[in-house]
Amino acid sequence: MAAASDRDDGGMFASINVTPLVDITLVLLIIFMVAAPLIVANPSIKVVLPKAATGDETPKSTLALTMARQGTAGYKLYANGQATDEAAMRTTIAGLVKGQPDLQAVIAADSGIPYGDVMHVVDVVKALGVSRFALNTQAGP
Repeated sequence: MAAASDRDDGGMFASINVTPLVDITLVLLIIFMVAAPLIVANPSIKVVLPKAATGDETPKSTLALTMARQGTAGYKLYANGQATDEAAMRTTIAGLVKGQPDLQAVIAADSGIPYGDVMHVVDVVKALGVSRFALNTQAGP
């Protein structure tokens, strides 16, 4: 009888196998690690930037102007990712300069946009009081 009481056949199995949970967690971690740089690196407005051998990384700015080419003639202007026109851009820049006198503007223009149009936007930015600006390029020869 003593041998029958030593056996515990009727008890509950009280341990949890966490190996599948760890496997799934690691797979999800790897997926997020691979996908995160792809999501962050893609700009929302696609432009073909000119290449510059001496180009380097530009710090984030509170004013990012993008000139995207539209068809064969003209361009579409974006301020901080939002479509705008020159009049609205002037209002936006004037408001930003009042609150932040050392504002830096980063101008990214499609390589197919005429040089005169890019210089016009640079001139407007400078005339509104922005003394620090950069032209965005793509690194490489």
